[in-house]
Amino acid sequence: MKIETIEIAKLRFDPKNARKHGKKNLDAIAGSLESFGQRKPIVIDSNNVIVAGNGTAEAARFLGWTKIDCVRVPDDWAEDEVKAFALADNRTSELAEWDKDVLTKQLLDLQEIGFDVSLIGFDGVEESVADFEAVEELPRLDQKAKTVCPNCKHEF
Repeated sequence: MKIETIEIAKLRFDPKNARKHGKKNLDAIAGSLESFGQRKPIVIDSNNVIVAGNGTAEAARFLGWTKIDCVRVPDDWAEDEVKAFALADNRTSELAEWDKDVLTKQLLDLQEIGFDVSLIGFDGVEESVADFEAVEELPRLDQKAKTVCPNCKHEF
């Protein structure tokens, strides 16, 4: 893997990016970049289109950065492989779960030393843990009760 430092102005955001970055997400990415710097490169193709790391590049640009570290997808990857990688990069982190006890302890430890956890997207210990508990309690689509159409009685 060869890391290149490239001017952000020369990069192109992927117009087909399936992942959207709201203000809270971009603020958290920017807070992480400000606190820790860039610790992993974004991924681009041979035409400087961002494949993975659109949010990081957007937050870096917002912070006034002019350059960012990048790696390129292999030259022999087909367009579908690049698309699959982009989706996998976004989806795999979503599938992870939080250990609420460890999360609570780490957030408390950080708050105790004066670190502002809101910089990295947490609303505070109690609120963050409650948010994750609420998300985990939502029924999966395959566990939802069936709905019956009142007209044709079709179940879905």
